[in-house]
Amino acid sequence: MNKFGLFGKITAHTGQRDALVKVLLEAATLMETVEGCELYIVNILDSEPDAVWVTEIWRDESDHKASLMMGETKAIIQRGRPLIAGFGEQTKLCPVGGKGFLEA
Repeated sequence: MNKFGLFGKITAHTGQRDALVKVLLEAATLMETVEGCELYIVNILDSEPDAVWVTEIWRDESDHKASLMMGETKAIIQRGRPLIAGFGEQTKLCPVGGKGFLEA
């Protein structure tokens, strides 16, 4: 079975990036206990003061979809939604290996 990865950009309302990062880091903490989540990293770029990039690796796509149905995940999404101006690029990936990659 192939692993499932996502790399996505979330744009915060002007001046709200730090608050959005805080919410996404709460999500990252939750993901430490979620079955099938192997990587959840929150990233920022100095050149994009309102953007946050999230990198995820999952055991498979169904684990990712299941995580979105969890009550705790839904609550975090609800807290973050008012901070978000929009969603940019989102790329679905099929991770195959490298440092930190967990073999199936």
